[in-house]
Amino acid sequence: MSKQVQSAQGEALGLTNCPTCKFLCHVEQGTCPRCGQPVQSRDRTSVQKSWALLITAAILLFPANLYPITIMTSQGQVRQDTILSGISHLVHLDLLPIAIILFTASILVPMLKIFGLALYLTAISYRLPISKKTLMTGFHIIEWIGRWSMLDLFVISITAALINMGQIWDAKPAPAATAFALVILLTQLAAKVLDTRLLWDRLESKDDTN
Repeated sequence: MSKQVQSAQGEALGLTNCPTCKFLCHVEQGTCPRCGQPVQSRDRTSVQKSWALLITAAILLFPANLYPITIMTSQGQVRQDTILSGISHLVHLDLLPIAIILFTASILVPMLKIFGLALYLTAISYRLPISKKTLMTGFHIIEWIGRWSMLDLFVISITAALINMGQIWDAKPAPAATAFALVILLTQLAAKVLDTRLLWDRLESKDDTN
């Protein structure tokens, strides 16, 4: 009997695996008898919820990158920087390592996470002809990127602190900082609300390729 059939029979019997300890338990119990964690059957609406959060995050990427993210003042002079102009300014100041870190954390990581989650959700929603190996590789990449989600805000905070320590410029967050923080929060929520068991159902489908 295939795993897909076993999974379908388990759902029909009201059985599911605990997401924490993998113990097989009844959904109606509400909690796992082994570890006490809440259990529920597959949340089919989680894909729609994740799509909504992800699309909102993608839209917010535009104001996050087009509007100033920092406002710096010095002796009456005001300088407003977007993420890209701030990176360019760091390069001109010969702070290339910080510029590379800022580019990776502020532009590369959010875009990769949004693209990866979009591909992941599309594979679940439309059953794209993607091999199990590719799907699993993408899943692990998204998990790895997720561990570094807060690096973006951390780097920007450290950069602003270093500028303030110089007693030359006073750095403050600008409107784009709010949009940027929302992008990070929404991508984290998009990954969090998704029921990953739907991916395993996709991988165990008999018409998947290897």
